[in-house]
Amino acid sequence: MLKVNGITKYYGDFLAVDHLSFEVKPGEIFGLLGVNGAGKTTTFRMIMGLLEPTEGTITLDGKPIDYSVTDQIGFLTEERSLLTKLTVRDQCIYYGTLKGMTQKQIIDRLTELLKRFEISEYMDKPIKQLSKGNQQKVQFITAIINEPKLLILDEPFSGLDPFNVELFKEEIKRMSEAGSMIIFSSHRMEHVELFCKKLVIMLHGKPVIEGYLHDIKEQFRKKNIFIRAEMDVKLLKEIDGVISVEERPDEYEVKIRDNQVVDAVFKIVAKKAKNVTKFVVEEPTLNEIFVAKVGEEYDK
Repeated sequence: MLKVNGITKYYGDFLAVDHLSFEVKPGEIFGLLGVNGAGKTTTFRMIMGLLEPTEGTITLDGKPIDYSVTDQIGFLTEERSLLTKLTVRDQCIYYGTLKGMTQKQIIDRLTELLKRFEISEYMDKPIKQLSKGNQQKVQFITAIINEPKLLILDEPFSGLDPFNVELFKEEIKRMSEAGSMIIFSSHRMEHVELFCKKLVIMLHGKPVIEGYLHDIKEQFRKKNIFIRAEMDVKLLKEIDGVISVEERPDEYEVKIRDNQVVDAVFKIVAKKAKNVTKFVVEEPTLNEIFVAKVGEEYDK
């Protein structure tokens, strides 16, 4: 288990991370989110042992993170950090050697991963000759070459087309099922919702939202109702508790204050609407919660 307990980090007088705590168990994919400058990168660096917390502790399976355990950690950075004049083979041998692997272990694992990511023909090509998407694949491979116990993914889908996003998703899920602890960070909230049951959203170094995604959505209270029918939209807007009604080409999206408003909307639709083919109540998206909560905190 990764245990982050009350970590705080100052750079001089600047407070970058403020008493942050969370746990990631084997097989869990944990979301660590926030706007730029929220403290995520500093947190990642402390987890990897590159920075010492000013206060608090970080342990992996009960042990402080130092060079004796960093071979068990993989990290995919948001910015590409490849040595582009090297071939894919040489780049992965370099990273694998840093992680304590033998050359045979590296080549065997590299051969397997290149095949899985459908770029076997690039093993002996210089990285600078690869497309941005294929460079991202190589960077991901270097992060998981050692089959890490703890994997940190910072914007892993950057520069990928939808097909290759699916390849990455399959590998992330495979590693989770094999027991890896994964910290997932992205500005694309729909990607976070695909993977993460637990998360923390940071702002100015401190958590403003934390817990299980299901509980967070329940606490947020606001819901969306999608209606496909023929009706006077003014009737929906007049209902107490309806926040807004957005008219789309073939349906209405009704944002409501909480679950108690659902019955009132349903009664109006049942009485006044014609040709009703859809009435679906959905929880708010993580993106809506993020924008609402982080915006609210910014205004304070």
